[in-house]
Amino acid sequence: MKKIVLRDDEMPKVWYNVAPDIPGGLLPPLDPQTLKPISPEKLGAIFPQGLLEQEMSTERFIPIPEEVQEIYRIWRPSPLVRANKLEEALGVKAKIYFKNESVSPVGSHKPNSAVAQAWFNKREGVKRLTTETGAGQWGSALCFATSKFGMQCKVYMVRVSYDQKPYRKFMMQTYGGQVVASPSMDTKVGRDILARTPDTPGSLGMAVSEALEEALDREDTNYALGSVLNHVALHQTIIGLEAKKQMELAGDFPDVIIGCCGGGSNFAGLACPFVPDYLEGKKIRFLGCEPASCPSLTNGKLAYDAGDVAMLTPLLYMYTLGHTFVPPGFHAGGLRYHGMAPVISALTREGIVEPVALQQLECFEAGLLFARTEGIIPAPESTHAIRGAIIEALRDPKEPKTILFNLSGTGVIDLPSYDKYLQGELQDYEYPQEDIAKSLASLPKIP
Repeated sequence: MKKIVLRDDEMPKVWYNVAPDIPGGLLPPLDPQTLKPISPEKLGAIFPQGLLEQEMSTERFIPIPEEVQEIYRIWRPSPLVRANKLEEALGVKAKIYFKNESVSPVGSHKPNSAVAQAWFNKREGVKRLTTETGAGQWGSALCFATSKFGMQCKVYMVRVSYDQKPYRKFMMQTYGGQVVASPSMDTKVGRDILARTPDTPGSLGMAVSEALEEALDREDTNYALGSVLNHVALHQTIIGLEAKKQMELAGDFPDVIIGCCGGGSNFAGLACPFVPDYLEGKKIRFLGCEPASCPSLTNGKLAYDAGDVAMLTPLLYMYTLGHTFVPPGFHAGGLRYHGMAPVISALTREGIVEPVALQQLECFEAGLLFARTEGIIPAPESTHAIRGAIIEALRDPKEPKTILFNLSGTGVIDLPSYDKYLQGELQDYEYPQEDIAKSLASLPKIP
């Protein structure tokens, strides 16, 4: 069976919250000013109550509102696909499956959370959202979602991606969004950064600061985050919940589950619903594949840190490279974030998730092989998961293991990046250890 598709009425009606099941639990977010657990009232200045309840929830399953399900049905349930042509090309006995999240209207997994966040904000009377975006997939998703609910959206897009990926900008504008390159002159944070470093490529941390500043300055505006926070990971678990049903229909179960890791949302979405099976004794390996040029899991520190350069966000206990970290302009723009989702960080801390750092060129090579065997051009971010799957399949070509990875997005809009790879214009980049140490020195000092 090449492709397994669930019926509309088989789409999950709940999200799965992994937080109550994490051994050792999660540490609470801290107020960056007091360094004490942050109050719901302070978070309420930028997030609606419905999302705050999800962020702090200890319930294992949370119902998906019918209005959100209705929009999900435009593209969900998404297919589970057997990558048998890739298996043949590799000459392995492993069975490789991928969850195809590239089938959404914007070509990625991001609308799973964007639609939910827009709906909860709309329900509480919010008219406008601000956000940041790296590669543009989250910005596109939120503009799509706000268009569905008659809301406005402004996106601060990391400058290097704004220049590299113009079609993502056009997509956001098509859905009615306003897009500016970050850092920008629209905020005090942006103006200050440009005054100090006018040629900066930007970073997600900078873009978060700009979006947050604007949300805090306007009563009609809330902020929406595309990854990292618990409620974002929660919304993405519809991926793994569907995959469990589809693997059952295939008469199979994964030995290895793989996703690319930037902020952690797509990997959490696929992996977290399988964590209870692991805790009940199933032998599953969870591999989080991140770029060697932004290695928060493999080379960062588990500590409290801000999610942005201006330290406007709550302090999260996560693997981080430091909120002042400015990554190089490599082409997997969605993986250029300095910190990892607290739930993925906690699962890594407990030894449940194994982090893997991969280089840019080996990932593009994997993406080309996938395109030429399975016919789908993957996003540069998703090539990290594909490379991880190939490494696992080739570890012992004669071992009949089952590998499941998340194809988090399409690369059709990223063809200029593939062109640069094919022309030999890309290179690997390992972030210097001394620069990471310098960035980590800026971590907040928690008593």
